[in-house]
Order: sequence, then structure tokens, then C-alpha cells
Amino acid sequence: MNFSIKTDPESGREYMAVRVRGRALLINPSTNKGTAFTDQERDELRLHGLLPPAVCTLEQQLARVYDNYRSKPDDLEKYIFLTALQDRNETLFYRLVLEHLDEMVPVVYTPTVGTACQRFSHIYRRARGLYININQQDRIEQILRNAEADPLVIVVTDGERILGLGDQGVGGMGIPIGKLCLYTLCGGIPPHRTLAIMLDAGTDNAERLADPLYLGLRQPRTRGERYQEFVDRFVAAVQAVFPNVLLQWEDFAKGNALCQLARFRDRLCTFNDDIQGTAAVVVAGLYAALRITGARFSEQRIMFAGAGAAAQGIADLIVAALREDGLSATEARRRIWMYDSKGLVTRDRPNLEPFKAACARDPAELGDYKCRDRAHITLPEAILNARPTVLLGTSGTPNTFDQSVVSAMAEENLRPIIFPLSNPTSRAECRAEDAIHWSGGRAIVATGSPSKPVEYEGRRYRIGQGNNAYIFPGVGLGVTTCGARRVTDAMFLDAAKALASRVTEADLAETAVYPALKRIRECSHTVACAVVRRAVADGLASQEILSGLEERLSKAMWHPAYLPMKYEP
Repeated sequence: MNFSIKTDPESGREYMAVRVRGRALLINPSTNKGTAFTDQERDELRLHGLLPPAVCTLEQQLARVYDNYRSKPDDLEKYIFLTALQDRNETLFYRLVLEHLDEMVPVVYTPTVGTACQRFSHIYRRARGLYININQQDRIEQILRNAEADPLVIVVTDGERILGLGDQGVGGMGIPIGKLCLYTLCGGIPPHRTLAIMLDAGTDNAERLADPLYLGLRQPRTRGERYQEFVDRFVAAVQAVFPNVLLQWEDFAKGNALCQLARFRDRLCTFNDDIQGTAAVVVAGLYAALRITGARFSEQRIMFAGAGAAAQGIADLIVAALREDGLSATEARRRIWMYDSKGLVTRDRPNLEPFKAACARDPAELGDYKCRDRAHITLPEAILNARPTVLLGTSGTPNTFDQSVVSAMAEENLRPIIFPLSNPTSRAECRAEDAIHWSGGRAIVATGSPSKPVEYEGRRYRIGQGNNAYIFPGVGLGVTTCGARRVTDAMFLDAAKALASRVTEADLAETAVYPALKRIRECSHTVACAVVRRAVADGLASQEILSGLEERLSKAMWHPAYLPMKYEP
């Protein structure tokens, strides 16, 4: 990097010390202040003539770029505009989005990022992050050093399972870039301390391979031993070049997601947000929802529609919460039902995956089920017989929760908890509006993508979004601040409780089981505190970090504001 952040010994104020002058400062998004460079800085940094004469405040710049943003005709064009701004001036970009979180987070991440990934090779403008393809596995360390960064957090994907859209190949790079944007916005991780990485092992997406503008490897996706060797070499290179980094796995296909997490979680500081982050945000929503129903966690019966990696992570954390509330491991597992594309998961199904086998129902149970055909039990029939209190959608299949499904949940529960979690919006199991209407206004609903408030019989329902951004930025802030050597499931359960504690009575009065997005940095701070305390309790971080912890974490959070700049070669 050609800059560093220092503290003036006399004033105690931070400033940016730069080692270059002139145009180099304007083309680096970390150092560019555009028209906000002062006259004194323009003198010292040799910027006169490279900028218009007016010296603008950050507020004036914000007004200009927001006006430009609003002129864009659709969300994809807004995404492209914001990406260009991020590539030009990071401070201005983050300040703009931070002041318009509700409006812009759905543009920089879900649901718009899904379209951006599909269109990645057509809207590509400027390099961000690193691209490592499988033919370069002998040079990974060298490529990592090309980043010229000292990252606190790396987010890596192989592009195979992007949201609910499947294999997008190199277009999946939009996800790590978007996730790291949220690390900075929500958790205050400095943008210059983050690194997005795309592991390109090819793609099986025929549309991408046939696209003459496709930017990735134009070959079928590599699998098996050669793929695993590629990932192993990548991890070894990360350990060699960035030994203290937090590595987050993102949007790998189910088998690989579970495999890589199990393979590396005890070797380095790492986690999978699709598995563990999703689990924590869902469990936090359940803790909050139970404040509305008045029931205990140990009284819940949970039906999953969809049994992928996200479902496994959620189920495992729910089991941990049930056990903490007094159930045995066996009884906790018996409170979970899995329903997938083949129907209700039972033990007599051949070739069951280990996770599904752990939650599979005894076929003898079905003998008492009231249904038309025990070999093909429908989801409404499964609900009416299992009588779940909670219905979670992780299927990626739109309209899975039709009126018969929601009505079945409402028939069995005074206040059914229904979370259609799949994203983007086009993949959601149902619309929040439909769940409210079909349940007669009784359902407690949270969605995976943003949903507008619902009006029903004179009452307004604010729909909370089960957005992982409430969890992973705080986990990252806590882990990197305390220097934890590992990331554990216990941290995610404590993170879920911490997030639930930020849900106010005013939120619950609107049946919202998550805080408003504008409070997300407060949530990240609370989550980070919980993660650090758990790390210390489990011997993964030093006890000394607890002294003045809340203030320490507040100071660690980067805020988008211009620093004075000095030339120090």
C-alpha cells in the first residue's frame, strides 16, 4: 500500500501518510478525496491542475453523487454506478451507502447482486480482488502477494452456488465483493484491510460458456481430487502469506461448503457464512419471535423446507439452542423435521446424507399420519401431522409456501412462525404479504430478501429481513480485534443471542423480529462484544482484551470520513 494511518503525537488526531504524490493519489480509491482535497493538500501533494478549482465538503460531494444515483433508471444501473464510485473514492462510496442503508443495501447486495453476478462479464469495469484459476495452483503464493494488501478478512468463493441462482462461474466474484462491502458498512472493517478472492475452477453453466464476453476459464468445472488439491494449495498459501487473516467461505455448492468447513475449521481462523452466519441470524429471529409468542425455545418444533448446507447449519445451531434450554441431544434432534424435493426425509430413504440421516424421521411415525399417500406426503400434510411451531424455507424454490401450507401452519398455531428465507426475491418460498394475509394476520414473518411493510386490516407489519449482515460483520470485528485463533459454533450461538437482544419492544409491536437496518452498526458492535467474550471464555483469546472492551471495539470500527493527508516518502 502507498499509505498508512498514523496518529499525530501533538494533536492526537489521525492522519493519512502517503508515499506518492500527484495523479497516483487520484486513481487509488483508498486515497482519493476528489474535490475535497484542501488547497494546502493540493500544494503539498502536487494536485493543482488535476482537479477543478473548487474545494468541496464531503456533504457537497454526497449531494452530487446521490443526485446522480437517483437518476439511474433501474437497480442494475444503480449497482453499476455505486461500483464505479467504490472504485473511484471508497470513503465517499461508504458514506453515501451508510446514510441511505435501507435504500442502497438491497442494491449493493441482495437481491440486485444476483443480477449483477449473472451480468458480471458484461458490466465489468475495473479489477477488484484477486482471481486465481485452477491452472495457476503452483503460483498461488505469488498471486496473493500481488494484492499488495494486509487483509484482516478474506472472502473467497468458487462461484458454484451463487444465492439461489446456481453456478455463475467467475461472475460469482460479485458475492465476495458485496460481502466485504457489508463488512465495512456494518462492522467497520477498514476497506483497505479486506480482500475478495475468486477461485476459478471452470463452470458448468452452458450459458456462460457460450457467452463470447465471458471472463472466466472457458472449461467445464473441475471436480474431485484435482479440485480439492487446488483448494488445499490455496489454503496453504493463505496461511503462508496472511497467517493471521480471517478466511470466510462463500457460496460454495453444498458438498464443497460442508467439506471445506470440516476440513479447515480446526486448522485456521475460518467459517462459512452460508452455514454458520445464516444459522445465527435465523436463530436470533427465533429468539425474538418467541418474545411475541411467549413460548420457550425448548417447546419449539421446527419444519425445514429445503435440506441444503444452510439448513444443516441452522439445524445444528437450533439443536444447540434447544440443548441449552434443557433438552438432550437426541430429543433436540427429534424436534426437527426435514422436507426436501423428494418429500419428508425418513430413515428408510436410500443413500441418505449424514446430515439428513441425523434429522430423518422413523418410518414408524408415518403409520399414524393422516395423509392420502404415505409414500408421497405433501408439505401441508407433513405440517398437519408433525404440528411444527416454526416453518423455515431454505429450498430456493419459489412458491413452496402456498396458501395450503400457510393455512396448515395457522391451523396448528395461534402465532405461526414462518420464515421464507431463500434469496434473491425471485427464489423466495412465498411473499411476506401472502403469509400475513393467508394466516389472518397471525403469522410472524421474516424473509431472506428485503420486503416492504404489509398492511392488513388496519395494522402495519414491518417485515424483518434475516440478513446475514446482522451477524458476520460483527463476528469479523470481534474475531479480528481479539486475535482469536479459531471461529466456533459457540460464538455464533452467542452472536444470535446478542442480535436478538437488540430487538426492541417497538420492533416486536410491528412483529419485526430483527432491528431496523439503520441500527446495524450498533448490532455489529453488540455481536462483536459477545464473540470476544466467548473467545476469551473458551481460551481462544487473551483475557486482557476484556478491559474496556466496548470502547476498544468502537475505536476499531472504521468510519467513512476524510482524514488530513501528509506526504511522508
